[in-house]
Amino acid sequence: MFFLKKKKKETFDDELKITRESFFSKIKNIIFLKKSIDIGVLDQIENLLLSADVGTKTTIKIINNLENTIKSNGYKYTKDLYNLLKKEINNFFIGVDKNDLEKTIKNYSKKPYVIMVVGVNGVGKTTTIGKLAFLFKKKGLSPIIGAADTFRAAAINQLEIWSNKAEVPLIKQHINADPASVSYDTLQSAKSKNKDVVLIDTAGRLQNRVSLMEELSKISRVMKKIIPESPHEIMLILDASTGQNAFEQVKKFISFVKISSIILTKIEGTAKGGVIIGIMDQFKIPIKYIGIGETIKDLKKFDEIEFINSLFQ
Repeated sequence: MFFLKKKKKETFDDELKITRESFFSKIKNIIFLKKSIDIGVLDQIENLLLSADVGTKTTIKIINNLENTIKSNGYKYTKDLYNLLKKEINNFFIGVDKNDLEKTIKNYSKKPYVIMVVGVNGVGKTTTIGKLAFLFKKKGLSPIIGAADTFRAAAINQLEIWSNKAEVPLIKQHINADPASVSYDTLQSAKSKNKDVVLIDTAGRLQNRVSLMEELSKISRVMKKIIPESPHEIMLILDASTGQNAFEQVKKFISFVKISSIILTKIEGTAKGGVIIGIMDQFKIPIKYIGIGETIKDLKKFDEIEFINSLFQ
């Protein structure tokens, strides 16, 4: 699934180094230092899953499934437990939409394809939009950005910096302007200039959920006047380093808007990469990309096979 040539094939080894060393390396030690399976081994695995922010519900499900599989198949040795755990985690990715977003946009006949980007303040939303615009442009697409987070002057200014870096046009208005008006102008400009994809930034004031819900609903209604099918995608940006807090943000956002995909930022600097497993289990929302650094090129497609293989390296 990665777009790089085979000779430069990337994995998640570097990005998941901290999670792997603090979590799965310890599981390897637990499993391979003991020959036979006992309740103590499963207890230790349970504690490590929780420490990696896999989440309580998902952890309980994994441990129960392991116990049932071990009993029903008569597994006795810890070497079997390693492969069983890998299979359990892999099962959470079954049934999750694996459509390639870039191909979806390229094949979409009624241009432009509209993506509304949501997420709380501080998760790297604005930065990620710039990275995403750059990636789309690199792939031969023609993006445009709408600065509809008008609540903060810093958000507009930062987005302008990133749009300039990506050399992608930005539609903006003044601070406290109507976000729906900015979105309307962006879609009009996108249509007139034959753009392939629109990225709409939105406010992240989740502490005022009612106002945010009304704002997002209004943006959607206004955009439909220009493009009835929009937004085609509602993308949630999450900070992986916040662990279970990111998990709670998914819960809150899906309570008032239909999230179709996720981008996880700051995955390279955290031991809480297990949150990906919990999200897959509890929500089945596809993770399209991961943020892996501070530069405009530091956005990578997410591939569950590479993810699992890197964890169990």
